[in-house]
Amino acid sequence: MKLEKKNLFVVSVMLFALFFGAGNLIFPPFLGQNAGSNTLFAMLGFIATAVILPVLGVVVVARFDGLEKLGRQVGKRFALVFTVLIYLSIGPGLGIPRAASVPFEMAVAPYLPDGANAKLWMAAYSLVFFLVAMWLCLNPGKLVDRIGRVLTPTLLALITLLFVCFLFRGKVQVSSPQEAYGESPFLKGFTEGYNTMDTIAALNFGLVISTTLGSFGLREKRDKMRYTVIAGTLAGTILALVYAMLSYMGRCSSGVYEIQENGAWTLRCIVYQVFGAPGAVLLAAIFTLACLTTCVGLINSISQYFSTLFKKVSYKAWVYIITFFSFLICNLGLSMILSISIPVLNAIYPVSIVLILLGLTHDLWKNNRFVYPMTVAGTAVVSVVYSLKETGAPLGAFGNLFQKLPLYKMGFGWVCVAGAMLLLSIAVNLTVRLVKKEKPQKAAEKV
Repeated sequence: MKLEKKNLFVVSVMLFALFFGAGNLIFPPFLGQNAGSNTLFAMLGFIATAVILPVLGVVVVARFDGLEKLGRQVGKRFALVFTVLIYLSIGPGLGIPRAASVPFEMAVAPYLPDGANAKLWMAAYSLVFFLVAMWLCLNPGKLVDRIGRVLTPTLLALITLLFVCFLFRGKVQVSSPQEAYGESPFLKGFTEGYNTMDTIAALNFGLVISTTLGSFGLREKRDKMRYTVIAGTLAGTILALVYAMLSYMGRCSSGVYEIQENGAWTLRCIVYQVFGAPGAVLLAAIFTLACLTTCVGLINSISQYFSTLFKKVSYKAWVYIITFFSFLICNLGLSMILSISIPVLNAIYPVSIVLILLGLTHDLWKNNRFVYPMTVAGTAVVSVVYSLKETGAPLGAFGNLFQKLPLYKMGFGWVCVAGAMLLLSIAVNLTVRLVKKEKPQKAAEKV
């Protein structure tokens, strides 16, 4: 069965919208400002983890009919724990609250009158934000039309308007890259892509897209996989173009503004420079639309998962629960949320990457029961140790031992360990198979 082009486009735009949220707005311009003249190389690394891997993740999860089934290749307990951890981290734990706090702190708070109670305004704004998100999620059948046909096209039009106006009015002064981007811009950009949380989110959205394609009448898995790949490619292309625009504006502003604590301030300075005070309205609209679409997608998909895991609690009840807890955590503030999210992402992201890559090459390992558990376990140990070390946890000699791994200080110590465990698992599998062959032969000789 064929999917109409207009429906394919709507699904692709919807997938883009699910990915494109708070981090996708604030990190590319911040990368451009920090990387300066090395922005191109840094952006290539950023696109690897913020575009290519997420698209591959959607395809892999669609192939396995869900994250939990993919995780079962490692083990049933791992599948449950890892899936729940993923859903909590991109959901009420980090992702959803960040989606609500970013538009307020960067597009509303700076324009509040003097003496205004920022916490009270934040509570009021986030309450309205989550009520709208909840209303959209309570009618999941209409999400494709509301997000794919209305909200996202409006968002893309606003971002394009900002970029075009910047080309004609923006101040351009490119500075030298900051130290981290001067030494290895590609690898630094690669790890910065973690902050978008899109590779983790892809492990969630793959099933959403597969279900959405089913609503258009696609029943055969081959057809679903084909259109998932096409929709993912189109969504990834749109993402890459938007990242290019945002990072370019950050690059051009690297010598104009002092580097702030996050990219939202960079974007706010650019908007103010181009449009003046009225630009606050445009910025608020861009941030709110981007974050609202992602928030809706996350609440919807996470509620669907937990309603199947805990069948006594309905989908709508989970929507209420997740929205309520996200509202509470959101009011901790953006800086607090970001400080928590980075070490968590450093621990989870490498495992997600390895799981996606193994899933893509599954046909090579389907007869080797050791590949998934051994490779994922080795990756998890290194990434967790690195994450704890970055938070300042006292690991002593144990932590110092891991620092001898190649590229460990740059956050890539897990790569060589994953490769070594993969080779070791192949060797173990061959040994086990040889032993099993020898036993029947010895038994036959005795007879």
